[in-house]
Amino acid sequence: MKFVIVLVALFALAAARPNRDAETLRYDSNVEPENYNYKRVMESRLRRRGHVEDLGTEEEAIVVKGSYSYIGDDGVTYSVNYIADKNGFQPQGAHIPVA
Repeated sequence: MKFVIVLVALFALAAARPNRDAETLRYDSNVEPENYNYKRVMESRLRRRGHVEDLGTEEEAIVVKGSYSYIGDDGVTYSVNYIADKNGFQPQGAHIPVA
């Protein structure tokens, strides 16, 4: 059940991103009980892969790795690589400050 809730939340997050009115050039997805792959190619690129870690235990969690890029209002292309797991959403990019 946690898998379904988190999966729905992740798709909602993707839908809420800027440039969602951009034309979709390619869309692929493969959802299985223990993993999923999702790829949507737009003017800005979004790529995501995930799997279930510690399946069947109290520590069960979905681990998602992905990336996206977009063109900012200043005309610069920004790229973000991220991982989302038990430790939360962890983005990395040249434009993102590091603590």
